[in-house]
Amino acid sequence: MQIIIATGNAHKVLEFEQLLSGLSQQVDSAAVVGGMPTVEENGTTFEANAKLKADAVSALAPLGAYVLADDSGLEVDFLDGAPGVYSARYAGTNADDATNLNKLLTSLYGVESSRRSARFRCVLCLRTGGGKTHFFEGSCEGAIAKEPRGNQGFGYDPIFIPEGYQKSFGELGEAVKGLLSHRSRAIQGLRDFLAAVH
Repeated sequence: MQIIIATGNAHKVLEFEQLLSGLSQQVDSAAVVGGMPTVEENGTTFEANAKLKADAVSALAPLGAYVLADDSGLEVDFLDGAPGVYSARYAGTNADDATNLNKLLTSLYGVESSRRSARFRCVLCLRTGGGKTHFFEGSCEGAIAKEPRGNQGFGYDPIFIPEGYQKSFGELGEAVKGLLSHRSRAIQGLRDFLAAVH
């Protein structure tokens, strides 16, 4: 069985390949359908945006292929859940990781450590070969550091300190992140589902 990852983000494809390793399913990037189509992520929830991406790739996918899309982001309690669904474009449509990260740190300037609680949240949308839709969710609680630490990972990883740790995801590296991350927790639900149906 083929699972096509509905993303144009090479980091995410690699992360999904690692998180799905050991399954009998073949994992491919959206390159197998000609690349990730342009999707206007105008949903107001992670679920809605994940479904938009899954639907777009499903329309191009070979018959019987499964399509997996995710929408994920960082929710900061002090900012009433922002950046949330706008995490990838927090500083504007064409913003890069560094610009988004700096905007977030600026938004939290002067806020004491005890009020910097946050979580990474991920919602996966799986479109089965038969056209059914299933959602899986995972989150990782933590806090926002006052400055970037470490150069591993991507996005907001250098400023996110997971609960129970003193180091950021940018310092802890992929092995630890793979155990703790919102995406890995959502993937566990997906793995259980795939094991049950095959």
